[in-house]
Amino acid sequence: MTQDFHYEADVVVIGAGNAAMCAAISARENGAKTIVLEKSPEKEKGGNTTYTHGSIRFAYNNNDDIKQLIPDLDEEDFKITDFGSYTEDEFYEDICRMTNYKTDPTLASLLAEKSYETMKWLTSHHIRFIPIYGRQAFKIDGKFKFWGGMVLESVGGGQGLVDALHEEAKNLGIAILYDTMATQLIHSDDGIVGVVMKEKGKTKRVKAKSVIIASGGFHANVEMRTRYLGPKWDLVHTRGSRYNTGEGIQMALNIGALPAGNWSQAHSVTGDRYLPDFEEGFQKLSYPFGIMVNAEGKRFVDEGADFRNYTYAKYGKIIMEQPHNCAWQIFDAKVSPYLREEYKGRKVTKVKANTLEELADKISELNKENFLKEIKAYNDAVDESVAFNPNIKDGRCTKGLAIPKSNWANKIDTAPFEAYAVTCGITFTYGGLKINEQAEVQSLLYEKMNGLYAAGEVVGGLFYTNYPGGAGLMAGSVFGKIAGANAAKFALTRLTSNINV
Repeated sequence: MTQDFHYEADVVVIGAGNAAMCAAISARENGAKTIVLEKSPEKEKGGNTTYTHGSIRFAYNNNDDIKQLIPDLDEEDFKITDFGSYTEDEFYEDICRMTNYKTDPTLASLLAEKSYETMKWLTSHHIRFIPIYGRQAFKIDGKFKFWGGMVLESVGGGQGLVDALHEEAKNLGIAILYDTMATQLIHSDDGIVGVVMKEKGKTKRVKAKSVIIASGGFHANVEMRTRYLGPKWDLVHTRGSRYNTGEGIQMALNIGALPAGNWSQAHSVTGDRYLPDFEEGFQKLSYPFGIMVNAEGKRFVDEGADFRNYTYAKYGKIIMEQPHNCAWQIFDAKVSPYLREEYKGRKVTKVKANTLEELADKISELNKENFLKEIKAYNDAVDESVAFNPNIKDGRCTKGLAIPKSNWANKIDTAPFEAYAVTCGITFTYGGLKINEQAEVQSLLYEKMNGLYAAGEVVGGLFYTNYPGGAGLMAGSVFGKIAGANAAKFALTRLTSNINV
């Protein structure tokens, strides 16, 4: 090692969330000496992964496939659970449909095709999963029926997933440097040769035969998201990791990487209007069972257009465009038992009343007259001849409204009534770096950049405008695994003479 470098590795991974740790583990199991650079202190490690429930989308055929992933689940639980099936074709079609068919078909196809084998790979590295009872399956007539293409989540949620991945990495001998921010890619005509970094405030360099960028998007960078996403995006609630500020993407662009994807859109959810940035519990995602109104007292979306995990990532932006950048979710006593856990607790902005008139009086910035008229029109339009069923798209709809409710329509007529103040929250950005099937970053000349790989939210081209829930974690795992294996292979066959600066 030359005097100029403080560390040396075959593979350097930038980031320490799900995609990054999958990449590091994959690189190490393929024989590469691996170092992980994590910008955050250890107690905040994991990027956006820690802010998820750990729900992960993958293709499977039947209950037997699920049993292979969670062999410890009690047989009695299997008897009362219908996991259904979710094929590779369905997964691929969901990505295409959610993105208006703008997704990179090669990457989307690879994601669907490799999803189940990647789940088995994760379990082989001691990552444990459990069924998502409650959020993805309600017990009806004594049986749980899963819906929406998501059935499992990691034990301990996103934080549990991060902890398990880090524990596995340590057991495999992977070095993890915390409080260490990558600032620049070192490259020559032969490709990437290392990384400049700030380790606990000190500038250092690590020599590497290949580098994997998995440091997330730029959702927490107000300047970048306003520049790329446009007006009002500097005002939205910032959820997820405060460390996802886009420098990983920028470092690659600085040396000629090709940008890809939807740079003017982001994963934007509906959540508590007044909760501070970067706090957990922001999301408020049970809107399919109620209605949403803006400050004018008017509905503005079809709350029951599809399962929640097919609409939640785009409805935040629509709320941002409403007066005062906010809305209220309205529920009555009939559906309150179906509200997700984030509706409970002290850090929730809500009002409760025994009449709709009283409820309207308690909601600030609301046109009461319009609101009461809207509720009446909505109630009159509900078709009660169709049975309500939260586990399926039940077709219980409204008739004759300009903005319909296509499923799960119930009259709002049973006290007590509840209203939750919500706004837009940004979770991650869709624009990023162009990669190929080997997770190699592409240059402005549409050629691979020797020794440079990417995975996770730093990758562009998969998601446009919308996103199927749980696909982000799966994409991070699939392409992290691919990036790690290929970065290791490249590093171990690269001649040392070719990585001199």
